[in-house]
Amino acid sequence: MVLYKRLLTDLKSKGTHTLFSHQLAGLAHNTSTQVRRDLMEIGHTGSPRKGYDVAELIRNISEILDGSKERIIALVGIGNLGRAILSYFTYSHPGLTIAAAFDTDESKVDRVIAGCRCYHMSQFDEKVREMGINLGIITVPAGNAQYVADRMTEANIRGILNFAPVPLRVPDGVFVDRIDIASALEKLAYFAGLG
Repeated sequence: MVLYKRLLTDLKSKGTHTLFSHQLAGLAHNTSTQVRRDLMEIGHTGSPRKGYDVAELIRNISEILDGSKERIIALVGIGNLGRAILSYFTYSHPGLTIAAAFDTDESKVDRVIAGCRCYHMSQFDEKVREMGINLGIITVPAGNAQYVADRMTEANIRGILNFAPVPLRVPDGVFVDRIDIASALEKLAYFAGLG
């Protein structure tokens, strides 16, 4: 659904008002049968003659994905990767807001970087409570990642996106998604025949 929403939002921005399941399937590298099943699962059906209304489909998927709770994010680690992610989020991402960034480097705190206020890590718990932050992004070196994850879970953050190249230990009820860029590139090279 996340992929469908992103593809549909892009199509809508280019002026597409309707599309058929086979068109969405082609963009999502899926089958039209699977697309129809997925969309019926959320209670959305198209017309055999007109296809799916793009704007209505985006609304329906958004209701399922977004619910009523805004995702308010804290980013920890304002190095090159952290700055790149902050810059990425300066564009509109409905339902997702990086409310604050944190670091221990004095030269990076008490500043606004890519539209986001940056704080010292010593203010983490206070700012998480104050801003209602409920998700976290970790972009610190591997040796500091577990410490940051512990701080996040202690502050009641229940969803963490981890860019550090280490697995994290978190309590039950906390979801961690790990993005390992080096592993992804090795996998890509292997399947491209460059392994």
